[in-house]
Amino acid sequence: MLQVTRSVAVTGCVLAVLLASSLHAQTRSITEKDLFQFTWIGDPHVSPDGSRVAFVRVTVNEKADRYETSIWSVPMSGTEAPLRLTAGPRDTRPCWSPDGKKLAFIRGTEKDNKPQPGNIWVLPLAGGEPWQITSLPKGVQSLEWSPDGKTIALTSKTKPYDLKPPQEKPDHESDVRVITRAVYRSNGEGYLDTSRPAHIWTIAVPASLGESATPKQLTTGAFEEHSPIWSPDSKTLYFTSRRDPEPYYQPGRTDIYSIPASGGEPVKITSIELDYGGEDTEIVLSPDSKRLAFSAAPNSASLSYKQPDLFVVEVAAGAVPKNLTSNLDFDVASGLSGDQRAPRGGGSPDALWSADGRSLMAVVAKEGRANLQRFDAASGKITPITQGDQEVMSYSASPDRSKLVALISTPTNIGDLYAVEANGSLRRLTNVNETLFSEVKLTPPEEIWYTSFDGKKINSWIQKPPDFDPGKKYPLILNIHGGPHAAYGYTFDHEFQWMAAKGYVVLYPNPRGSTSYGQDFGNIIQYRYPGDDYKDLMAGVDELIRRGYIDDKKLGVTGGSGGGLLTNWTVTQTDRFKAAVSQRSIADWAAWWYTADFTLFQPKWFKAAPWQDSADYTARSPITNVEKVTTPLMMIDGEVDYRTPPAAGGETMFRALKFLKRPVVMVRFPDESHELSRSGKPWHRVERLEHIVNWFDKYLQGKPVKGYEILGEEDGSKAGGAD
Repeated sequence: MLQVTRSVAVTGCVLAVLLASSLHAQTRSITEKDLFQFTWIGDPHVSPDGSRVAFVRVTVNEKADRYETSIWSVPMSGTEAPLRLTAGPRDTRPCWSPDGKKLAFIRGTEKDNKPQPGNIWVLPLAGGEPWQITSLPKGVQSLEWSPDGKTIALTSKTKPYDLKPPQEKPDHESDVRVITRAVYRSNGEGYLDTSRPAHIWTIAVPASLGESATPKQLTTGAFEEHSPIWSPDSKTLYFTSRRDPEPYYQPGRTDIYSIPASGGEPVKITSIELDYGGEDTEIVLSPDSKRLAFSAAPNSASLSYKQPDLFVVEVAAGAVPKNLTSNLDFDVASGLSGDQRAPRGGGSPDALWSADGRSLMAVVAKEGRANLQRFDAASGKITPITQGDQEVMSYSASPDRSKLVALISTPTNIGDLYAVEANGSLRRLTNVNETLFSEVKLTPPEEIWYTSFDGKKINSWIQKPPDFDPGKKYPLILNIHGGPHAAYGYTFDHEFQWMAAKGYVVLYPNPRGSTSYGQDFGNIIQYRYPGDDYKDLMAGVDELIRRGYIDDKKLGVTGGSGGGLLTNWTVTQTDRFKAAVSQRSIADWAAWWYTADFTLFQPKWFKAAPWQDSADYTARSPITNVEKVTTPLMMIDGEVDYRTPPAAGGETMFRALKFLKRPVVMVRFPDESHELSRSGKPWHRVERLEHIVNWFDKYLQGKPVKGYEILGEEDGSKAGGAD
C-alpha cells in the first residue's frame, strides 16, 4: 500500500479528526463542470540546494475558455504552502540557475488576442521583477542552463529571415502550400513548415534588468535538433537529430551529436536503431561525461508494439548502446492513460543518473501501475524506489540526488507533489485540489482479473457509483482505451468518476495489445487488430454480468482513438449494446492509411499498402460490416484531428448509417485536435462529457434528452433503455 507521512506538526488524533471531518464534508457527486475548478501540476524541478521545488501550476479561466499557467514553488520540507513566483498566464518550463539564485522560464504573450510564441525570461529570486532575455520571432521551445551559470542553451524555429526588418521583407507572402513529403501535418501542431526546423541557440545570461545579450545560433541546416544538454564543464552540448528528410522509408533511427558551446561543426557520436522515442529521444549525460543514457525500443523487427528499454552508450564515435533492461518485460519511461495530465506545461525526464554515475532511475509501467525504479548502470539490476497503486507522472531530483520529488496521481487524486524518502515512503508537499475534493464524493475503483476466451488473464477496473448498492441492477458503460498500445490503471480519470456519479458502473479493461504486461501481450494483436482484443472486452462484460449487479438490457460502449475503432467494431459484431459513443475513431483502414498525420510505410500494422492487400484492410475495417449496425451510435470528432481524420472515421460511419436510416448522430468540435479529451478547450471538454452521458441517458435509461432527434423516434422512452 502507498505510505504517506506528513511533516506538519499535528498529532495522530488531530489528523484523524481532520480526516473524518474531510470525509464528512464530501456531500455531493462530482460533475462535468468541476473540470473548471481543477488544478494541475506539471514539470517539477528541485532547486540546486534541494530546499524547494519549482513547478507549473495550471488552472482554467472559464470565462476566457483557456488554461492559464504560472510558476510556483513549495519547500521540500512540506511545512509551508506553495508560493506563486510568476504572474502568468502563459509561463512554463521553469529552470533553476546552478546557484539557485535565479529561475529562467518561458513566457508566452498575446497580440490582438492571439497567443504569441514564448520567449525566455529570468526571475531573480532575491526579489524584483523578471526580465526578458530573448525576443526570437518564432519563440523558444526548450531551455537548459549551463553548469557554470553563464549561458542558456535553447531551441527555436526562428531563422535569419525572421530577424530581418519589415522593410526588407516582400509585401506579399504566399499562403499556398507546396507539399513534397508524406508527413506534412501533425496533430495539434497543424501543417508542418519543413523550411523552419528547430535549431540550437545559446545566449549569455545578463546579470540584471537593463543589460542585453544577443542569441547565437549554433546549428543550421534542413534538419531539427532536439534535447540539447550540457557537459559538466559547460564547454560542450549534446543533442539528437535524424538527418533524413523522409525517415518513414526506413526503420527507426536517430543520431547523437556533440557540438562545442563556442560554436563549430557537430560531431556524430553514434547512431541508434530504435523505434520508440524517435529523433526527439531525450538523452542524459553521466556525471563523469563518459556515458549517455536514453530510453528507446530496439528496432529488431517490424512489430506493431516495441517495448521501451533503458540504454547506456559511451560518448565515443561508433559506440554501441547497451540495453540495461533487456530482461525486464515491462515498459521503461512509460505511463498510463488518463484524461487529467496537466493540459499545459507538462514535462519529465526519461531517466536520471545517480550522483556517482553507478545507477539510473526511471519510471516503469507494470500491470496498470507506474512507479520509479533504480537500475544498476553496469548490470541493469532493479531496485524499487516507489511502490503502490499509483502513477508517477513526473519526477525531479537535486543535483546530488539527496532530494527526490515525484508528481503522483491516483484514481482519487489528479496529481500532487510528494517528497520521496530514502526508504520509499512519501511525504506530501501539495494538495492543490483540497478544497474541491473535500466537497465531492470520489471512490477508488475495484481491480479485477478475469479469464478471456483462450485462457489469457485480463486486468481491468470497475468504477462504481459513489453510493453503490450490490443489491441493485445498474447500467454498464464499457470504456475502451486507445493506442491500441496504451494502458488504463491507477491514475485519475474524470470521465470514469463522472459517469459513475451519473449512476453507471464503468468497466475499463486492458485487453491484449495493452502496454505494461510485457512485449508479447502488447504485440499479440499485430495483424489481428481489431479481433481477439474485442473478445477480451466481451469477456469482461460477461464477467460483470455474472456478478449480478449489471442490467444486461442496459449496456453501453464507448472509447476514443483506438477505442473508437473498437467501438465501431463492437457494434458491427453484436447488438447486445443499447447505445454506443465512438470518439475520434477509425472506420476505414485504407482511408486512414492515406490521411493520418503519420505513415504506415513500415510493415508494423499492415503487411502491405492498401492497394497491395485490400482484402486485409477491408476485413479489419468496421465500415465493411456497417449494415449489421443496429445500435444507436454517436460519433464525436475534432475538426482538426489529424491523427484520426474524421473523413476516415466518424464521417464515414455517420454517412453510411444515415443512408441505412439507422439511429446515428455526429458531434463535431471546432478547432479541436485528437487531444480533445485531454487538453481541448475547457468548455469543449465539459460538453464532450455531457454529450456522451446524455446519449447513454437517452438509450440506456429512457430519459428524454433534447438535441438528438432522429427520424422515427419520439423521445428517449422509445429507446432500448426504457425496457
